[in-house]
Amino acid sequence: MWNKKNINEWYSNHKWLVGCNYLPSTAINQLEMFQDDSFDPETNNKEIGWANDIGFNSLRIYLHDLLWQDKENFQKRLNEILILCSDHNIKPILVLFDDCHRPFPKLGKQPLPVRGVHNSGWKQSPGHEIVREIVKGNKEEEARLKLFTQEILDDFREDERILMWDLYNEPGQFGIGDESNILLTKVWDWAFEVRPSQPLTACLDGTIGDKNIQTNKEKSDVITFHVYEHQKVIPIIEELKEIGRPLICTEYMAREFGTTFEFTLPIFKEHNIGAYNWGLVAGKSQTHFGWETILKIKELKDKGDFVKEGEPLPEPDIWFHDILRINGSPYNQSEIDFIKTITKEQQD
Repeated sequence: MWNKKNINEWYSNHKWLVGCNYLPSTAINQLEMFQDDSFDPETNNKEIGWANDIGFNSLRIYLHDLLWQDKENFQKRLNEILILCSDHNIKPILVLFDDCHRPFPKLGKQPLPVRGVHNSGWKQSPGHEIVREIVKGNKEEEARLKLFTQEILDDFREDERILMWDLYNEPGQFGIGDESNILLTKVWDWAFEVRPSQPLTACLDGTIGDKNIQTNKEKSDVITFHVYEHQKVIPIIEELKEIGRPLICTEYMAREFGTTFEFTLPIFKEHNIGAYNWGLVAGKSQTHFGWETILKIKELKDKGDFVKEGEPLPEPDIWFHDILRINGSPYNQSEIDFIKTITKEQQD
């Protein structure tokens, strides 16, 4: 681990970090973002450029362990994303694993969006089935995940275009709890064996399971957290500041829960906390719809109610996440104006 003095010096050398969790509008999940037949440089260039135009200087981008099966091409495409980020003055956080949303990830053609359902095609990495195989002692799967973790960290260990590595998003989510702790602990151990030049983290708030939270608290260079409910923002900050390490909120902004840009960003700026809202362009992941829509996924799948290729995406009256439409027009122009104003200093 970086000691507190060194990591706080590292953080002080960066302007206030403001960005979003990024998935191109043409991808339903991490696999579709990076696979050969769906990798979309034109959309990535356009949308990463929009992020910079808004005032963002960082993005949080999810990878997937299955992509390492085609290591050479995946490295090439990830490098292309890093080039685009650098061209637009953006330094990304890269995420390796994730316990959220749909299980059973597979390479190949990804599912169509289920109409009006939040993240209907987002895939866990490696997936709860594999997490439980690690618990059972499956050495083949363990070796595969170790190879992915250590090779990608080693290959990009000195890459100054990368801000930080987020090793495991929200371990324990979607019902698996502390069953994830065996894999989570191994991932931390594997990462420490490589020890890339960039800091390592995994979130506290947002993670489920006492063991998982404690593991991330003890091992993170930078303390990261997720908050979507406005009444929790200040209490979380007050609690986590006591750790004495830099704080970055790597997920926030659910309009219906009050964590709007106008409410949240001034608080984060006052406390020098990095801020990454969920979502940029409302696309195939449909995260402009709320979490409650996930409850309808089976019913709508059974009806075959999918958004076909080329069909316009539906749009709720009040967006949950996301900022822009596919054509670049904003959901709310006043939000854009506010973000540009509050981030002006780091753009100068």
